[in-house]
Amino acid sequence: MNIEGDFTPETGAAARERYESLGGTAQVVVKEVAKAMAMDADEYDRRVTGAVVETARDAVFAELLEVRVGTRAEYEDWVGDNPDYETVEFGSENVENVVWHAAPATDTVVAATFQDEPEAAVGTLRRQAFGRVYRPLVDED
Repeated sequence: MNIEGDFTPETGAAARERYESLGGTAQVVVKEVAKAMAMDADEYDRRVTGAVVETARDAVFAELLEVRVGTRAEYEDWVGDNPDYETVEFGSENVENVVWHAAPATDTVVAATFQDEPEAAVGTLRRQAFGRVYRPLVDED
């Protein structure tokens, strides 16, 4: 098993704090991408909305999440050692590998199965974890 990423918020407040802190980073990323696309100032003002920057912030947050990549047996052992976590699993039970993110802020583990493409599974899992676990937390007032 290996671990990728470095962020696992322990609380909803920690998730919200990190999410808020990434606003400036998302703006810089969007601005640099727009420059690379040779957008002039008028086109930038017309096309780059708050929703575009928020989408970039969502993606940056998700990409920082700590994810475990391992075999089904390693995943099942982890679940057995953490019985208080609710599990949400995507994919097939009939494949050999699992990628998962444990979210102590909600006592949830989100997992996705894969056979041959760990990078794609990690990306999919991070988006799923953000949408299912962290979106509700960061939207709280």
